[in-house]
Amino acid sequence: MSFLRKLLGTAPTPTPDGAFSPSKLALKLATSSTTDYDGGAYDRPYTGERKILMVCTEERNMTMANGKKFSTGNHPVEMGLPMLHLLAAGFDIDVVTPTGDPVKVEMWAMPEKDEAVTQLFNDFAGKFERPGSLSDFVKSSMTDDAPYAGVFIPGGHGAMLGLPDNNDLGKLLRWAHQKDLYTMAICHGPAALLAAKKGSEFIYDGYKIAAFPDAVDRQTPGIGYLPGHMPWYFGEKLSELGVTITNKKADNACLVDRKLISGASPKAANDFGRVAASTLLSTLNA
Repeated sequence: MSFLRKLLGTAPTPTPDGAFSPSKLALKLATSSTTDYDGGAYDRPYTGERKILMVCTEERNMTMANGKKFSTGNHPVEMGLPMLHLLAAGFDIDVVTPTGDPVKVEMWAMPEKDEAVTQLFNDFAGKFERPGSLSDFVKSSMTDDAPYAGVFIPGGHGAMLGLPDNNDLGKLLRWAHQKDLYTMAICHGPAALLAAKKGSEFIYDGYKIAAFPDAVDRQTPGIGYLPGHMPWYFGEKLSELGVTITNKKADNACLVDRKLISGASPKAANDFGRVAASTLLSTLNA
């Protein structure tokens, strides 16, 4: 069977650290060397001091249900296109990980022929290598006069590692909610919203979002995108807490529910970025 999978291109690709990245077939079906970034032009960019705090994963490998490890991180398109839109709209972006360790990126999904994305990653290379510490931010910078307009959580399966159970992220999300700031999350990024649960209270109870469907995650091992079935499904856990995921496919769906902006998949990255940037501008430029 493993020989046949290799022959068909559906066998996950081993990585030097003993994990697996997606198969050749999965990469062909799910990634592209370019994106649909629309250029990010905005008539009235923001000129104030409020910024975006982007919370990224610092963990690389996800242990699947069968014990095999998936080489993951933040998805470069789901991170890059929203960043390009937010920057074009006039917002500076601060980057943090839970402890300040380097940002992990799914480099196998990098659109290498997309000049806007590759230039962005070059420009932010220093911030990705030496991000701020979320722990330090919560201790010293999470104040009433902190100059932030919103929190952005990129996608990639890595968003399920070290974020959904992070107490500092929970404090940040509840602070942003209390301060009426925007929270933005795409694809698997909404998994990190689970950190906002405190006791029996969950600030997103009753919200509707767009996110990567559990049903699709259950199918992807078949083409070798994942080396095994997921260890857990974030959609199930969010649903148990009163969140409704409105999309059934990994499509370009985006949704704004109060101050929560969400997107379904890499296909939504451009639209999600534009919706996020335009929504913030309409509020701050009003």
